[in-house]
Amino acid sequence: MSYVLAFDPTDRVADPTGPCLWHAVFGIDGPGCGGTRMVWYLLHGDLVQAGRHHLAALLAVPYALYALLAWTVSAFGGRMRVWRVPQWVLWGYGIGFLVYAVVLRNLPWEPFTWFYVPNLV
Repeated sequence: MSYVLAFDPTDRVADPTGPCLWHAVFGIDGPGCGGTRMVWYLLHGDLVQAGRHHLAALLAVPYALYALLAWTVSAFGGRMRVWRVPQWVLWGYGIGFLVYAVVLRNLPWEPFTWFYVPNLV
């Protein structure tokens, strides 16, 4: 998160990590394209733009935050109820994530063009 706060990924100024490697190689949006911008918009309270840049990753944020909190509590000797997700949900999310990130975001017609993440470099 500190990287996202230090280097605004929504401007056209080159960041230290350079352009998206997936986009450079394949010429289409990939699984991680838009993730940094999604975090930036999320940290600035713009849920609509966060969802536009990576909806599938945004849907996983509540679970990831809960898992991080549970891990942190257990690291300090505390106990917290573990949120168990069935295996089929994880597989479904993983497959849905890939279909959304690699296929649906690259379709050239509405409503899918709303999810297209332009390469800013």
